[in-house]
Amino acid sequence: MNALLKRAASGRIEDDEALRLVEIDDLPSLLAVACDIRNAGYGSVVTYSRKVFIPLTQLCRDVCHYCTFAHPPRRGERAYLTIDEAVAVAEAGQAAGCTEALLTLGDKPELRYRTAREELAALGHATTLSYLREVAAAIFARTGLFPHLNPGLMEAADLAALRPVSASMGIMLETASARLSERGGPHFGSPDKEPAARLTTIERAGEAAVPFTSGLLIGIGETRRERIEAMLALRAAHERHGHIQEIIVQNFRAKPGTRMADAPEPSTEDHLWTIAVARLIFGPAMSIQAPPNLAAPGELGRMIAAGINDWGGVSPVTPDYVNPEAPWPHLKVLEAATEAAGKSLAQRLPIYPAYLQDGDRWLAPELRVAALHRVDAAGLVRDSDWSPGIDAEPPHEAIASLDVAPATGRAVNRLIDRAVAGERLEPAAIASLFAARGGDLAALCAAADELRRAVNGDAVSYVVTRNINYTNVCTYKCRFCAFSKGKLSENLRGTPYDLTLDEIERRTREAWERGATEVCMQGGIHPDFTGATYLDICRSVKAAAPGMHIHAFSPLEIWQGAATLGVDLDDYFVMLREAGLGTLPGTAAEILDDDVRAILCPDKIRTGEWLQVMRAAHQAGFRTTSTIMFGHMETPLSWARHLLAIRDLQVETGGFTEFVPLPFVHMEAPMYLKGLARRGPTFREAVLMHAVGRLVLHPHVPNIQVSWVKMGAEGAAAVLRAGANDLGGTLMNETISRAAGAAHGQEMSPEGMETLIRSIGRQPVMRTTTYEAVSPERRAAAFGAGPLSDVANTPLRRKGEAGEGRYAQRK
Repeated sequence: MNALLKRAASGRIEDDEALRLVEIDDLPSLLAVACDIRNAGYGSVVTYSRKVFIPLTQLCRDVCHYCTFAHPPRRGERAYLTIDEAVAVAEAGQAAGCTEALLTLGDKPELRYRTAREELAALGHATTLSYLREVAAAIFARTGLFPHLNPGLMEAADLAALRPVSASMGIMLETASARLSERGGPHFGSPDKEPAARLTTIERAGEAAVPFTSGLLIGIGETRRERIEAMLALRAAHERHGHIQEIIVQNFRAKPGTRMADAPEPSTEDHLWTIAVARLIFGPAMSIQAPPNLAAPGELGRMIAAGINDWGGVSPVTPDYVNPEAPWPHLKVLEAATEAAGKSLAQRLPIYPAYLQDGDRWLAPELRVAALHRVDAAGLVRDSDWSPGIDAEPPHEAIASLDVAPATGRAVNRLIDRAVAGERLEPAAIASLFAARGGDLAALCAAADELRRAVNGDAVSYVVTRNINYTNVCTYKCRFCAFSKGKLSENLRGTPYDLTLDEIERRTREAWERGATEVCMQGGIHPDFTGATYLDICRSVKAAAPGMHIHAFSPLEIWQGAATLGVDLDDYFVMLREAGLGTLPGTAAEILDDDVRAILCPDKIRTGEWLQVMRAAHQAGFRTTSTIMFGHMETPLSWARHLLAIRDLQVETGGFTEFVPLPFVHMEAPMYLKGLARRGPTFREAVLMHAVGRLVLHPHVPNIQVSWVKMGAEGAAAVLRAGANDLGGTLMNETISRAAGAAHGQEMSPEGMETLIRSIGRQPVMRTTTYEAVSPERRAAAFGAGPLSDVANTPLRRKGEAGEGRYAQRK
């Protein structure tokens, strides 16, 4: 038995091995293995779906001998809910934060009851499943809740009709034992409970690519071997089609008024044994669920220890109509029990994250887009309506979540200790940090903040800078960018422009007069620009203000500039230094994961090329920033790869001054408008990127910067308590984030910067681009600066209109 348990822990067990699990009576050893397998697949998170339960009809042609949900027609009672009644329940759920509408019904009551047929005819339908389709469509259209359907047995045509209006469906196998359908058995007289018929429906669901739920009902007279046989039948169907999202292990509860009212219920130990065996058979990837309202008091933690990773649907609005005697636990109670078991509770949609990642296969287009807009990078429900760049501060609950008691003695603490010691973490370990919630989140933020204090003290720095985006014309078609203009981008904000050198010089002089020490310059890849263009821009800035530091040109612009002049990167960097370039922004990185870049920015430089430019810049003596743009279509594993790419290059060159997380601003981004992106990171994810960045990059990158443009003032203040030590630039003119729809970004004055910093008990420090102290003269000029003059964005000139190319515009 020990050998069998080891085999289960290390990989898939075969059918004959699974049947031998019947012989295991060492429950603690069984639970320990199941728990380890669950942890390998789901880490520290246990999920649930916040739902409303809508009993469309409680008529059923079956007569299961333990069921109180189904009943014959009753005088004065309609057979079906009306659409308005069903929508009203869904609306109550919407107001309570639900995302799932569970539509449960008896199986084909029209085949048994005339009243069902007559009522369906009056509703304009011939079958219950046809009416179900109309109700589900109305619920989604009018409330946005995602229907999860439990329709009973279905033909292929039924599945095809219901799939476009549901996020998922389900049918409990309950048992694979035909013996239980014989006379005297709990399923006698219930043709829809024949195991072969139910397995056929499950098989058809796989063929139709329907995300599906199934499971067992234990304690109705089956043997443990028959339970395992049912699991193996479900596993075989799943291995053919990959469609079973979750396996429910539900324990029978005897109900008064049924033929099985006096039948013995399975013990808690029997239930735990079955949960653990399910985990061993289905492995780490399958979601194993047990209904929390059917657990004995105080036993929720033991279910987690047995290997579950999900509580199923829990409703703050409606009862469990199938088990009305068992009320749902309050979500706060469920959260506390989950935390006490060393896990964090998280809400999911009725479609699981792995299926949403391949949404084109598993969901109808309208449902896929709606689901994508409701979830975070892990595919779980967003923790609030906040998104980067919106004109609203983070909700109070999001800020308060940073102040809960930090977790101790958990896996996250061991990873924190390794990071603080300067150890390089593995990609999977880093990705697991981004799953932190509750006490784990608080522990990460506290550790990052303590590390920040050790490295940077209580100083929070910022730089007085002006952004000059010299053109928004770009030949590249990055799917995230709402700034660039071109033939395919004319519907986006603003009109195409190309600044004259005179206007660049004017903005530089004005910035110097207002106390700036830096101009930050980037633009689109204009088809007329060459490497000489960038040199000319640098010379113009230095002509206007010799003391101004030039922080300019993304690695993409550098790559393009060198290529157009036919020189290598090293030679081009020499030319740029002579023209006055001081440092480089580490933008155009987006996500340093080529699988993501192939979709996000397919014509842009790849990860290796971005790193090549940065390496050459550092070797040429230039310091650069490093960035990440996150919250669109990537995953936490992509974030981990990105952070390690930054860390590894920094170990090699030491050229990065800081790490700057840039949350994706979604509102006007083309990929969001086309239904290809999330709504930016959640507030929790945005905070975590700074905290995890501090830990993973330690001790090599000393500064973590927060973008007040993306996070807003209160959000930035929260991040400064989670590992960040720098507020970035005052900006004066910011156009890229604003083009994407951000409400912030025009300018935060030095006075505003220092007020914000002091509000959290930190010491403000005005710095240069390279983190040196500014002169008293610069500081004096920055405070009390007058208003900015209106900018002049020179409309794009056609080639030949004022001479050839860009240089003629100066005339």
